[in-house]
Amino acid sequence: MSSAIAAPAHNCALCPRLAAYRADNVRAYPGFFNAPVPSFGPVAAGLLVVGMAPGVKGANRTGRPFTGDHAGMLLYQTIAKFGFSTGTYAAEADDGVELQDCRIVNAVRCVPPANLPEPAEVTTCNHFLAAELQGMANLKIVLALGVLAHAAVLKACGMPPSRTRFQHGTIHTLPDGLLLANSYHVSRYNTSTKRLTTEMFEAVMSDIAGRLRD
Repeated sequence: MSSAIAAPAHNCALCPRLAAYRADNVRAYPGFFNAPVPSFGPVAAGLLVVGMAPGVKGANRTGRPFTGDHAGMLLYQTIAKFGFSTGTYAAEADDGVELQDCRIVNAVRCVPPANLPEPAEVTTCNHFLAAELQGMANLKIVLALGVLAHAAVLKACGMPPSRTRFQHGTIHTLPDGLLLANSYHVSRYNTSTKRLTTEMFEAVMSDIAGRLRD
């Protein structure tokens, strides 16, 4: 689900390293989406979930954030549990999942080598994240998954990251009244090592749901 909010072009070349890697993936995986992954969910949503960047065989394959790799399992399962989606997640963009009062985007839209964007790439892509924040008229809470997403949201809001530290389970109130919630990323590494458990992530989402629906 796309919107009129400013987004990178399908063949975006703003980050040379990412554009070159995308070209490599086009050759290696010609059936993949292989382009900047658009946001998913309604622009009128009150919640925006911000991840880091697409995975090679996840969102870079399917063209939908957190869809097709391990990280999407916990995210979409929990979103559904708290009433932010309908349909059954099946790790494909055509699985029929529709988000309700929730939108998902990545801080960096293109898949990076080794799943790690460079700081300059986060900065280059940040104006697209800023456009998301500004274009969502009903936005009340942003959930940042991990330190990189947390810092990217603050930058998009014109705030230095040092002013508001990332801490799992914390919800910060930004100067304009927007709430910034923190959770460890729903990555395979974090869930496998129990740094982030299902119960921990559900607690974050429960807090968010309660605040949105008060």
